[in-house]
Amino acid sequence: MPRNLTFAKLTFHRERVDLIQKDWPLVGSTIKVAAQMPCLESALAMEAPFDRWALAFLLCCWMLCPCALSVEGIHGEGKVRGVNLGGWLVVEGWIKPSLFDGIPNGDMLDGTQVQFKSSTLQKYVSAENGGGTVVTVSRDGASSWETFTLWRVSESEFQLRSSLGQFLTCQGGERCVVAATAQYPSVTGIFYIERNNSRVHIKLANGIYLQANEENQLTADFQGQPNWDDNGATFLMTISANNLHGDYQLANGYGQSKAKKVLQKHQNTFITIEDFNFLHRHGINTVRIPVGWWIAFDPNPPAPFISGSLEALDNAFSWAIVYDIKCIIDLHAAPGSQNGMEHSASRDGWTGWPTQDNILKTLNVIDFLSKRYGRHSALLGIELLNEPSAATVPLETLVSYYKQGYDIVRKHSPNAYVILCQRIGNADPIELYQASIGSHNLVVDLHYYNLFDPSFINMSSADNIKFIQGSREPQLQALNCINGPLVFIGEWVNEWNVTNGSQVEYLSFGKAQLEVYNGASFGWSYWTLKNNRNHWDFEWNIKSNYLAFGNSANAQRAQQLILLGFAACLLVLLQQSL
Repeated sequence: MPRNLTFAKLTFHRERVDLIQKDWPLVGSTIKVAAQMPCLESALAMEAPFDRWALAFLLCCWMLCPCALSVEGIHGEGKVRGVNLGGWLVVEGWIKPSLFDGIPNGDMLDGTQVQFKSSTLQKYVSAENGGGTVVTVSRDGASSWETFTLWRVSESEFQLRSSLGQFLTCQGGERCVVAATAQYPSVTGIFYIERNNSRVHIKLANGIYLQANEENQLTADFQGQPNWDDNGATFLMTISANNLHGDYQLANGYGQSKAKKVLQKHQNTFITIEDFNFLHRHGINTVRIPVGWWIAFDPNPPAPFISGSLEALDNAFSWAIVYDIKCIIDLHAAPGSQNGMEHSASRDGWTGWPTQDNILKTLNVIDFLSKRYGRHSALLGIELLNEPSAATVPLETLVSYYKQGYDIVRKHSPNAYVILCQRIGNADPIELYQASIGSHNLVVDLHYYNLFDPSFINMSSADNIKFIQGSREPQLQALNCINGPLVFIGEWVNEWNVTNGSQVEYLSFGKAQLEVYNGASFGWSYWTLKNNRNHWDFEWNIKSNYLAFGNSANAQRAQQLILLGFAACLLVLLQQSL
């Protein structure tokens, strides 16, 4: 029976349910959500008097089922109470901006988007139709056709990519015309960019400068060395986006020798054994460790990536044993990038992962990690891929990869949890529950942020808390009771779009999240242990008393869930008997 029809079976009790929700909002929401659960469909569909007792009994079971679940290998409460070690083995510049301070021409890294305007014609350089044809100097304004993405060759040499992906080249000898037609970068597409504040000159390897001519063409035929006044070879450069500060940008920006020194120091100091001690003392039993695909090639990863992450991961597993902490290995960056973001080590914002070649490379990485750590006593699970994009990664492609990845992990470990991350963007988490991926110890990872969506921009602190309790909790409890994977809130943070929130408001927001996410059948993991932005920093939140986390709060929430379950059962029986 379709779920919308099943839910309609409760409409004749709508007034009573609404009255219940007025006095007990969570109970009312629970009843409504329970009506949509598959296990209740048959009871709701029945017209006989039996259905009121079946509904009450099944609702009791549904309400109590989160309390009965536990995770193998986790001591104490039996669920993951984790923290992500983000920004450590996969670089994210916003987490530690100082990593990029020493890069020359650091505002022109791989993936930076630029626009050029002729100082004489006062027109923008444009790849007509977004690419695939000639480049003109003909537009009054700048949009996608007029925006070019940098591939950095050196601090002054670049390749330029059009909005549709073609690279700019200038072939044909003297007075060559620039076109955006190359499918792959080449030596004929290397441009030297000389800067004088916002003014630039662009020249080829042969020393000839580009200019905007009177026919609105971009040609390599300027005679001599241009000055910085208004002339055909002088352009005004605007940096329209400089959002990527990941492993690719760092390594290619510094160069191998300098990047190795910077990353080795970072890996040796950003996370240490003392951090595991801190986590252990504050009730954390698991760390989720993001890694990049190049870890499988240590000590000689492909350029421009830098070695050292494998040794650091080995250290983390050793420290975890000392402090009785479990480890989840999270493949955060896959070959070709699964979402075009810096934390997937994208070079230029493009998503190139969903190809047969890149998927095979990724499966080989999973095999390497599973073989190396599959029977390690500190391993809890392996996450096959972080945040694949719903816009560019088809569901059938992802499910096929997840099935193959599950089998690979099982080849090396019979019991390690295999974790599947939900697609980001316009995707429903139920899609992974409907896929038959594996038989046991399977987990779906949801990332819950009250950020990154326009709907959160104007929310007050009370609105944010209400959203956690009224939207996130019903979804979470519904997923808990589907016969399938466990639920993991693999990323969440004590931050929002509320301007100048008080300490009390942050404490209330954090408390609401902990109370709800504690109900996840697998558990949760905070993003992240250390961060340049205070409210994203778990350690700062704890030490500064902006997040109250402890075993007593978890136990209290478990008791509340049990009492709530019996209350809901009683209320359903009462309303059915009226």
